[in-house]
Amino acid sequence: MQVKFGTDGWRAIIAETFTFENLRIASQAAADYFLQHSSCRNGVCVGYDTRFMSKEFADYTARILSSRGLRVFLSDTFVPSPAVSLYCRENSLAGGIMITASHNPPVYNGFKIKASYGGSALPEAIRSIEKNLVTAENRPAAKPRNELIEKASIRKAYIDYLSSHLDLDIIKKAGLQVAHNAMYGAGQQIVSDLLGSTMTANYHCSLNPSFEGINPEPIPRYIDDFTAFFKNLQADAAIITDGDADRIGMLDEKGSFIDPHKIFAIILRYLAEKKKMRGEVAKTNALTDIIDKICAKNNLTLHTLPIGFKHVSKLMTTHNIIMGGEESGGIGVTSYLPERDGIFIGILILEIMAAKKRTLSELVKELFDEYGSFYYDRIDLDTDESRKQVIIEKTGKGNLEAIAGYRVTGFSDLDGYKYHFEGGWLLIRPSGTEPVLRLYCEADSPDKVQKVLRFAADPG
Repeated sequence: MQVKFGTDGWRAIIAETFTFENLRIASQAAADYFLQHSSCRNGVCVGYDTRFMSKEFADYTARILSSRGLRVFLSDTFVPSPAVSLYCRENSLAGGIMITASHNPPVYNGFKIKASYGGSALPEAIRSIEKNLVTAENRPAAKPRNELIEKASIRKAYIDYLSSHLDLDIIKKAGLQVAHNAMYGAGQQIVSDLLGSTMTANYHCSLNPSFEGINPEPIPRYIDDFTAFFKNLQADAAIITDGDADRIGMLDEKGSFIDPHKIFAIILRYLAEKKKMRGEVAKTNALTDIIDKICAKNNLTLHTLPIGFKHVSKLMTTHNIIMGGEESGGIGVTSYLPERDGIFIGILILEIMAAKKRTLSELVKELFDEYGSFYYDRIDLDTDESRKQVIIEKTGKGNLEAIAGYRVTGFSDLDGYKYHFEGGWLLIRPSGTEPVLRLYCEADSPDKVQKVLRFAADPG
């Protein structure tokens, strides 16, 4: 079986494993699951991003779903992943499929499964669909029922909903100037549609399935050209979204990168300390410990979860979660949608800047002044399996007493191997979507971060 689900659906290299035949198997397995849903009569929706062949893959997926008797709402253009989630919820659908490989390299495409409640499919739903794969593989494709396929304005519905759930007026009155780097992805033009062309400078907002040879991921190593562009704008902030616009990174007015850890903390601090919201918070294992401090100060229950937004999404539908998020830029606010959404989160930061009359760098300084400075970096180690196993063997299983000379103070194997040491933490974890070993580190100085990452990459 070539179809294998990771932390967020199935992703594979186009034409190697991501083929129409394997897409048929995945679609039929998903259809069998959707047909058991109480809302199956309402149908499902299918969206797609700007990757090579995504539209054709989406059309084919819709035909396969229709052949199983499901009504299908097929997006009339490319859309962000959260738009598909929103459309599922607002139309009481059984679920949805998003054709995207998110932030992965351009040779990949993927198959994300969205749930009826408007978020990532839960782990148990993914397991059910995986069980259906064998039956689907052995079932010949039936004739598509084109009368069941309807083109839907999913993008417009998404923009309308954002307009009603963000205070765009306060941003416009503050006169904030923003740049949006869509990284050639599915979120392009949406920020300018919301805020107006006079307030928004668009960058990489065109169709380019090669993504200029980079991964469409909003992290520093992929945005050097944009940072140079931004510094000549004299703008107040930049929003950077990934290939399907569910992840975010930002630049402050000085052009400094503001990572998702700080973005999450700024929003949580605002919701808890200024809006006086009470409840619970969900974070994945690689997100900053500053979240723990904010929760402790404001008597918020904190849930620390394995990597993958599907774990966060589950709690957002079953607990009184204020917000949830992950290190990789996926952040969600439950009152809006139990789903990560880079565009929503980016504009919410602008709203906070306008409401507090602070620059983005000032919001970061306030955070540091109250909770202490922290620095973060991640290495995606492209390595062969033998070297990967050597690193895991030497650094895993809690057998380190010191890391790069710093005394180990705690260990967790919730997801990967996480060590707390004097002044920070290190997480070592194989990727669930790519053949890489991810090394994450947070510490109280940037030099310490780099020293620890060098040690983890070559523990000797």
